[in-house]
Amino acid sequence: MSLPVAFASVILIWSTTPLAIKWSALGAGFSFAVLSRMAIGVAVCTLLLAVLRIRPPLHARALHSYLASGLSMFGTMALVYWCSKYVSSGMIAVLFGLSPLITSLGAALWLKEESLGGNKLAGMFLGLAGLLLVFKGGLSLGEGAAMGFIALFVAVVIQALGLVWIKKVGDDSPPLATTFGSLTVALPLFFLAWWGFDGHWPDAIPGRAAVAIVYLGVVGSVLGFLLYYYMIKHMETGRIALINLITPITALLLGHILNDEPVLPNVWLGAACILFGLALHRWGPLWLPWLSERCPDK
Repeated sequence: MSLPVAFASVILIWSTTPLAIKWSALGAGFSFAVLSRMAIGVAVCTLLLAVLRIRPPLHARALHSYLASGLSMFGTMALVYWCSKYVSSGMIAVLFGLSPLITSLGAALWLKEESLGGNKLAGMFLGLAGLLLVFKGGLSLGEGAAMGFIALFVAVVIQALGLVWIKKVGDDSPPLATTFGSLTVALPLFFLAWWGFDGHWPDAIPGRAAVAIVYLGVVGSVLGFLLYYYMIKHMETGRIALINLITPITALLLGHILNDEPVLPNVWLGAACILFGLALHRWGPLWLPWLSERCPDK
């Protein structure tokens, strides 16, 4: 596949995923929606593994990776689907823009692989300031918004630390096998969550909710991961990081246009702080020489 096509596809998938989550959860109940999505994802992965004749590795490191990614997926998705009742899809995308900052902090503390320089600390500070602005702007959106934001932030932390855990394991299994293993670990947990929160099949699933569930199961849970891993293998990390700068804005706009979600000034300002903090965190060391060349001492 062409790398530009893969890049544009991942932006489109990540931009539409929060809105699809909201539509599916509101239409069929959050626990049933996420359980159905994961079940579809497992079925699609099983079919692809059979067609491509890929056998998921079962050695200790692979199993450890499946466990880490599956538990992270369950904790993240369960909270995101629950909080989608109270938080707009655009805000979900904005807060997930914090994930690279938290991942970097976790890697520095857990993996000892990088130091927290001035640009990284400044980026994290801006991200925290943006988080507070988004939280302040979201409190006026209705009852339950505060708990929704808290749950969403916990979901972001779980995802970020899950990535650090997976990196620490260092498994090199095929991406499709890792996706299948992760979904296989997470699926029974989602079933238990559905059984505990709901436990019965919806009487009726609205058409929009059904389409959103299938879309998330096939595109969000399988195709998105495969394209992302493909880019990691063939594209520079700096270019991939641009996705995290684009998707929060496109998700905000999609939620506003397609779902009539209000976007308050504090939310736009908070999103700008988070995105600038992410850019400073990622490219700060490259900006200083660039500025020095254009602003020489007189």
